[in-house]
Amino acid sequence: MNQILDDPILHTALLQFIFPFSIKQTQGQELEARLKRDGFTPFFLNNKELQDDYYGEGYCVSHESMERSYMPFAAHVLFPYREDKDSFRRFSRVNSLSCRMEMPQGSVPFRVLSTDVFICPFQLGFLTIRTEIDEKRLPLSFALEFADRFRSLENVKEADEASRIYCGERIFNQMEDFIFKNLVNGLEEFLDQSELDGAYFETLPFFVDERMMVQAFYGIQEGENISRETCYRASQLDGMKADGRSYTSASSEEYIGEYCRKHRYGRWGPDTYYMTNEQTFCCLSRSDSETAVKLANQMYGEYYYGLLLSLFHKIVLLKLSNVHSRLRIEHDYEEIEDLIYYINKFSAKFYFLELISQTQGREIFFQLRKVYGNDALFEEVKQTLADLFQYQETFQAKRRDNLLMILTVFTVVSGIYGMNQVIEDLKGNIDWGKMLQYSVFEYIALLLTFCGIIVSAVLTLRELRSGIKSRRRKKLE
Repeated sequence: MNQILDDPILHTALLQFIFPFSIKQTQGQELEARLKRDGFTPFFLNNKELQDDYYGEGYCVSHESMERSYMPFAAHVLFPYREDKDSFRRFSRVNSLSCRMEMPQGSVPFRVLSTDVFICPFQLGFLTIRTEIDEKRLPLSFALEFADRFRSLENVKEADEASRIYCGERIFNQMEDFIFKNLVNGLEEFLDQSELDGAYFETLPFFVDERMMVQAFYGIQEGENISRETCYRASQLDGMKADGRSYTSASSEEYIGEYCRKHRYGRWGPDTYYMTNEQTFCCLSRSDSETAVKLANQMYGEYYYGLLLSLFHKIVLLKLSNVHSRLRIEHDYEEIEDLIYYINKFSAKFYFLELISQTQGREIFFQLRKVYGNDALFEEVKQTLADLFQYQETFQAKRRDNLLMILTVFTVVSGIYGMNQVIEDLKGNIDWGKMLQYSVFEYIALLLTFCGIIVSAVLTLRELRSGIKSRRRKKLE
């Protein structure tokens, strides 16, 4: 593997690739059962035996520290005591697969350590693939190129087409096949592709873009410099050109400096920096080996869940906005009620300003939320809720007024006719033969009487049916 001039050398490269997906309606329990059959273990904090199972040799995530890092109301969602549909249900499996990626620029050996599948509220799921590059003196450019190739589920660029994954005796030309036909067989049948109606090229239900999110820890050799350009490249996953030279997607030092001021968290600089944007969340550190392990454990632990929660917030807010954009205001009355319910549920149970108890974790979480624009999306959804409430109130008031007018006229007319014309004939044993001698007005009175009974029954049954359907929809979410 050729070293690139002015390219920092890594002693550790730990990467987690996160794929958000939508679960088919009512399929959450079936997916859960499938995962258990395939060897995935439900993850609970009280099972401390799992603290060092999924993260590779030498790494451990303290369950107690993770729980203490979050406020109680957030911990209840992220770390449930039992399987709860209103929480993040995590299922994990150790893979420990030795693989390598062949690229035109060279070969990168890596290990797939473990796989997580989260089943979350709002029919949302996350797939996480935890990897470690098996190279102790690795140029940063190779790690970035590896990450950029691995996260592309479908071959979009020429560089994707030229890359191959070798795992045992199997060769995979596309990352989608490596994941869905090797790591998590059967997951595709649970993916809801209804959001893709009208899409020309996409074949998987992506929410953010067509590639996976990357969370990474890059342990840099002591003595190396972590420049602003290095931080920028790590954030943008700027790896290598086809000829093997390092690549930077910007040439302006002023632009790179401004970008780092917005996206870099430098509390522990110049030794450690965190970079955040919509596609990556990474830590670059040239600290000693003991500190590097602690930082990596944090990326596996509380920061991992902070990233998932930020992604969850953004995706749910986008889903709610998408549902609102597709509503037919004059027809989709039940959908409007459902949307109001979901927005209220999300804001009450899942979206809080204060989630993390520790200062540094809180600052990083706020930076993630700022990068994703979650606060602006939430304000937009709240305005949507206000507009829906106003429309619903106006519509229901108009419908009540119209119905009341119709029923009042109907009741008065049918009551007067019925009381004065045919009510006596409908008491006790009814003489149906007498009705053959009715006049036209008596037939009208009889018709109005029975119509009143039928209308009352139909309205009652319709309200009961609407209530039952609404409760069923809430149970199936």
